[in-house]
Amino acid sequence: MLKPDFWNDEKNKNLMKKLTQLKEELASLKKLEQQLEDIEVLIEIYEDEHDLSTLKEIRKEHAGFLKRLEKMELDVLMTGKYDRQSAIITLHAGAGGTESQDWVEMLLRMYVRWAERQNYKVSILDTLPGDEAGIKSVTVEIDGPCAFGYLQSEKGVHRLVRISPFDAAGRRHTSFASVDVMPQAEEDIDIEIKSEDLKIDTFRAGGAGGQHVNKTDSAVRITHIPTGIVVSCQNERSQLANKNTAMKMLKAKLLDLELKKKEQELAEIRGELQEIAWGSQIRSYVFHPYKLVKDHRTNVEVGSVDQVMDGDIDVFISAYLKEKAKGNLKKIC
Repeated sequence: MLKPDFWNDEKNKNLMKKLTQLKEELASLKKLEQQLEDIEVLIEIYEDEHDLSTLKEIRKEHAGFLKRLEKMELDVLMTGKYDRQSAIITLHAGAGGTESQDWVEMLLRMYVRWAERQNYKVSILDTLPGDEAGIKSVTVEIDGPCAFGYLQSEKGVHRLVRISPFDAAGRRHTSFASVDVMPQAEEDIDIEIKSEDLKIDTFRAGGAGGQHVNKTDSAVRITHIPTGIVVSCQNERSQLANKNTAMKMLKAKLLDLELKKKEQELAEIRGELQEIAWGSQIRSYVFHPYKLVKDHRTNVEVGSVDQVMDGDIDVFISAYLKEKAKGNLKKIC
């Protein structure tokens, strides 16, 4: 870092990011050790005085210690090549029409609330509004250490069962939405994009966004000709900002494409692509006739649906990562 030309190399910015992550991990470990020492001191005090208030404090500190310990245990499981990267997630409405589009918006809120709990930065990259309500599709960047490692558990089809607010007869509906998760491609990851391979179109943005919307060609659509991948962004206020964001999305998709070419990484990073309909769901969210969220891969069940929809999905993430670690261990053995 003391070298005069250190900051001239774009890759060094990612080195700084990795250094910051390592410092945060070390600080978490030291905090955990300190908390354990504090608990031991409290136990000694209780053994001498048998004070009930001290016992309550021990239980409180112990619960906090176990929570931090579990978080650190999950961090240790981040051994994949891109597990410690930020994530780009895309949600698509499936079978179910307006009901499914509303379901996408509900899932988006769930992931945003979860990310906020992790102190991650959330940026909406591209949105396609629903015909009557909700969202047809949305792409979101979740920026923070291990965001991809955690959110890879969410890749797949999510099923909703509830009394539809869009059905005048008050009937029960089943809706589907797919969640795709990709690691964000950092600057030091070698993804070659040739300018002659790109077709860049500009168009007028639609939807909410201020006076500039529908008055200037600020939205950008980029087509990668060799692969046919198309990305677009219209949420930024300038054409240049939209282009930069779209290029970031394209780079992530190309990285994901490279991962798909490797059979082993295909299973570890993306899983199987499935139809967004019956029989392919990884998790079901039932609001009626009873309340239950069940993950069909780990069989973890939670009765507090509202709490889950408010972003409390750590129990599903934890179970998935532990199952994945067991599977990797069996492969090694």
